Amino acid sequence: MEKDQGKIKITVEGMTCANCASGIKKHLINKGLDNVNVNFSTGEASCTINEKQTKNQIENIIKKLGYTIVSVKNNDKKGLSKVERYFYFTLFFTLPLFSHMFFPKGSIIQNPLLQFMLCLPVYIIGISYFGKSAWSSIKTGIPNMDVLIFTGSSAAFFYSIYGWLINYGTPAVHHYLFFETSATIITLVLLGNVLEHKSVKKTTTAIGDLTAIQQVIAKKEVDGKIIEVNFEDIRVNDILVINSGDKIPTDGIIISGTSYIDESMITGESIPIDKTKGDKVIGGTIITDGNLKIKATKIGDDTLLSQIIELVKNAQNNKPNIQKLGDQVSAVFVPVVLTISLATFFIGHYFFNIEMQDAFLRSIAVLVISCPCAMGLATPTAVMVGIGRAAKNGILIKGGDTLEKLASIKNIVFDKTGTLTTGKFIVSEFTALSGEENNIKNIIYNIEKHSSHPIAKSLCNAFKENYSPLKLSGITEDKGKSISAKIENNTYTIGSSKIYSSDIQHDLFVLKNNELIATLNINDELKINTDSVISTLHERGYITTLLSGDKKEKCNNISTKLGIKTTFSEQLPIDKIEKIESLVNVNKTAMVGDGINDAPALAKATIGISLGNATEIAIQSADVVLLNNEDLSQLPETMQIGKHTLLTIKQNLFWAFAYNIVAIPIAVMGLLNPMWGALFMAFSDVIVIGNSIRLRYKKIF
Repeated sequence: MEKDQGKIKITVEGMTCANCASGIKKHLINKGLDNVNVNFSTGEASCTINEKQTKNQIENIIKKLGYTIVSVKNNDKKGLSKVERYFYFTLFFTLPLFSHMFFPKGSIIQNPLLQFMLCLPVYIIGISYFGKSAWSSIKTGIPNMDVLIFTGSSAAFFYSIYGWLINYGTPAVHHYLFFETSATIITLVLLGNVLEHKSVKKTTTAIGDLTAIQQVIAKKEVDGKIIEVNFEDIRVNDILVINSGDKIPTDGIIISGTSYIDESMITGESIPIDKTKGDKVIGGTIITDGNLKIKATKIGDDTLLSQIIELVKNAQNNKPNIQKLGDQVSAVFVPVVLTISLATFFIGHYFFNIEMQDAFLRSIAVLVISCPCAMGLATPTAVMVGIGRAAKNGILIKGGDTLEKLASIKNIVFDKTGTLTTGKFIVSEFTALSGEENNIKNIIYNIEKHSSHPIAKSLCNAFKENYSPLKLSGITEDKGKSISAKIENNTYTIGSSKIYSSDIQHDLFVLKNNELIATLNINDELKINTDSVISTLHERGYITTLLSGDKKEKCNNISTKLGIKTTFSEQLPIDKIEKIESLVNVNKTAMVGDGINDAPALAKATIGISLGNATEIAIQSADVVLLNNEDLSQLPETMQIGKHTLLTIKQNLFWAFAYNIVAIPIAVMGLLNPMWGALFMAFSDVIVIGNSIRLRYKKIF
C-alpha cells in the first residue's frame, strides 16, 4: 500500500461536545502523532503523519473510539443529520409516555408494561448515542457530558424496572416508575444537541462563505480551444481566460489584457484595482471590467484563499490562556459531578431521612443539570467567530492565542517605509546650481530609467514631462550609492551623500564630470488615512512609536505629522530587536512592519503585524497579516476584534460557570425536576453559542 505522508484531514461524525474533540486529540497524541488538531465546530481532525503511518490507520484509531469517519462525498449530503433523526424518533415515543402524568390511575397509559414498551426504544437510542459517546470519552481519559446523561437516564430506567418487579400487581408500583424521566431526559438532551449543532454551524459560516467563493468553473485554453474545468482540476501554468463579471479561479499572473479587479473580499478595499500584464491576481476576486488571460501560479491548498480558509479552520490550534481554565475544569468536572450525585442520594436518604424516591430524583437531577459542554464551547466558538469575522474583512489572524494577545496590547510600534508610507518617493525640493533646469531633469530621467531602485522610479515619475530621448553610454549603477552614464562625452552621476561631501544636507546630488550641478530632496509619501488611523489609536489609549532605519530628520518629520511622540531612527535590525525587547518588558507591544529587516522585530514583539504585500519572511514572522496594502485602516479593526473576542470568551465562561454553580445546589436541594434539568442543560449550550454568534454581527467601533 502506498504510504500517505504529510498533513491529513479526516471528517469525524459522532462528536457531541467539545470534550469529545479534546478526547480524540489526546488519544491521537498518545499514539505518537504530531500537529494534532480536532475541531468540534467543523467536525474535522488533522495531523501530520510519517512514512510509517497511513491515513487508514489513523481513521481506524478514531473508529475504535466509537466515532464514524465520513467521506468527502457523503459529507455534502442533504437531509436530516443522525442526531435529528434520533430526536424525532424518540419524540414519537416520549410524548405519549410523558402524558401519563395528566391521566387518572386507571388509564391504559398508566400500565407499567406499556410505559416500559414506550421507554425501551428511547433508551436503546440513548445507549446507541450517549452510551457509545460516553464509553469513547472514558477510553480517551476525558469523560464528557454524555457520561452524566447516560448514567442519569440509565439509573431512572433500571430503577423503574426494579420498582416494577418488586411491587408487581400492587398500587405502590406507581411510586417507583420513572420511565418518563428516563425517556424525557434522552429526548430533551437530543433536542439540545440538535439546537447546539445548528448553532455551532453558524459559528463556521465564514468558512462556508469563503469556501463557496472557490466553487468556480474555469475556462482553460488548450491548443487554441477553450474548455471548462473545475477549481480542483486547475494545474500550475494552465492558461485561463477570464471575462468581465467572472471570478478569477486561482492565483496567477496576467499574461495579456487589462481590467479592473474587485479585491474587496480579500483586502477589504472597495475600490476596484486597475491591473495589466505582469500583475498578480488572487483567486476568488472578481473582474468588474475588462478581459484577461492569466497563467496559474498557485493551485489548490497553496492559493491565498485556501490558506485563509485553513487559518480560520485551525483557529483553535493555539488556545488562548483563558481557555486553559475551562479545559482544566472540564477535565475533572464529570468525576466531581458523579461524586456529588452519589453523595446527594446517600447523604439525603441516610442522614437526612429523605425518602428514597426523592433522594433518587435529586441525584439524577444533579447529573442532568450539570453541563461541562458549555465550558468546553465557551472559548472555541468565540475564537472561530472572531477569526472568521476578521478573515472576511481581509485580516488574517493566526490562532486563538493571538486574539487574546491583541486584547492586551498597550504599545503599537510602526516601521516607516512601506508601513506608514507608500514606499513611493516624491521630490520635495529640486535646485539647479549650474545649467538649465529642464535639461538637468531630462538627464536625470534618461539615466534613472535604467535603474529599478524605488527612488529611481519616483524620479522618473516626477520628471517624465521633461523627457526627450538622449544617447547614453557606459551606464554604471553602484547599488545603494549612485548611477552614472556618459552623454556627449560628459559623465553624469546621480547619487547620495556618499558621492559628494557637503555641509548642507541633501538627499541626492547630481554631478557633471564630478562637479555639482543640482541637488534634490525627496520625501516618502504617507499612505492615505494614516493620520486618521494613528489618531483613532491614540483616542483608544494606545501608545504609538516609530521605529525605522531611515534618517533622523525624515523620521521626526513623519512623527510630527502623525502625532507620534516616541521616535527611534537609523536603527539596524539588531537595534530594532533591542528596542522591541525593552518595550515588551514594560507593556504588551505590537510591531507593524513589512520588510526583511522587520522580521526579527515582528517575531520578538508580543504581536507581529505584517502587510499583505510584505516580504515572505515578514509575513511568516507575523501573527497578523493585513491584506489591504493601500492603507492601515484595518489595524484599528484588528485591535477591536481582539478585544471583543476576549470579552465574548469571558462572558461565555462566566455564564458556563455561573450556570453550574447555581444549578447544582438547586438540584441537590430537590427544587429541580430532572426533566426540567435536562431542558435547562440543553439550552445552556445554546446560550453560550448564541453569544459567540452575536460577535459576528455586533458593532465594535
